[in-house]
Amino acid sequence: MKAVLLVGGMGTRLRPMTYRIPKPLLPVMGKPLIMHVIDSIPSEVDEVIIPIGYKRDVMDEYLKSHPPGRKITLVDEPEPLGTGGAVKNVEERIDGQFLVINGDVITSLDVASFLKFHRAKGGIASISLWPVEDPSPFGVAQLDPESRITRFQEKPKREEAFSKLINAGAYALEREVLSHIGDGFVSMEREVFPKLLDKGMYGFQFDGHWIDCGTRENVIGAHRILMGDDANVSRNSVSGGAAVHPPSVVCDEAVVAGAVIGPGTYISPRCVVGPMSSVEGSVLYDDVRVGTRCRIVDSIIDQGVSVPDGAEIVSEIVSRAKQ
Repeated sequence: MKAVLLVGGMGTRLRPMTYRIPKPLLPVMGKPLIMHVIDSIPSEVDEVIIPIGYKRDVMDEYLKSHPPGRKITLVDEPEPLGTGGAVKNVEERIDGQFLVINGDVITSLDVASFLKFHRAKGGIASISLWPVEDPSPFGVAQLDPESRITRFQEKPKREEAFSKLINAGAYALEREVLSHIGDGFVSMEREVFPKLLDKGMYGFQFDGHWIDCGTRENVIGAHRILMGDDANVSRNSVSGGAAVHPPSVVCDEAVVAGAVIGPGTYISPRCVVGPMSSVEGSVLYDDVRVGTRCRIVDSIIDQGVSVPDGAEIVSEIVSRAKQ
């Protein structure tokens, strides 16, 4: 069985970090987004296919130096093809029932249970669904009592939405679906799925967590979800009267000297946070240096950045990467 990971896009909302690495390699809790997804795929999947255009060389180098223990195939996508076009582009590699999963989502979806659901329903396609309060930024699905999808609605006005179940970016598909995807740029959600409704499409609702890591806020939020409720602090990393408030993580080889680490903060290895500084609801990647009397809130500081004494950074992404 094959799985196709969708990693298209250039991560524009996460610039300038994504000038350095593609969004799927952005670490969450010390592990690249794409590895969270790959690790969730059941062992019956014998090949993970990744159509990629932007920074393929960086992805290739990472996978070679950090082999994931399963077969990964990168396929060139010279120009953006959309979610449907990306799948069509790897058609010759798909030999039966297959999975399609967004490569930049942190989720508690049990993929094995999702596959079991799809096979039990016997339809042409199943999609994962997640309940939200405001479905207006998303694609919405309506289900009948048997979990069959009866209609879709793309990015409805909040007051006009007929459901609060949104497309959560994982699909179990029969190979026949490929014959319904045209050439060129194709949206699976807008152009393909509506054609499949009368052939039997089903929706799999799940609980837990789901977050699309396409923005600064959501990358920070994904860290917050995964770190739980406690403070996870390396014993050798905190000194000089520093205070670390849960939930937060201070990794091995980091140094927090006389600083305050507020809730929702992730401090990566080899970071240094200087005296009388405070960091709250933020992510500091490897080798960041924060001077004295700094204040960092709701921000991401990319690897290797030095924050000068007295700096205040609020709701920003700070990186040395250049276009």
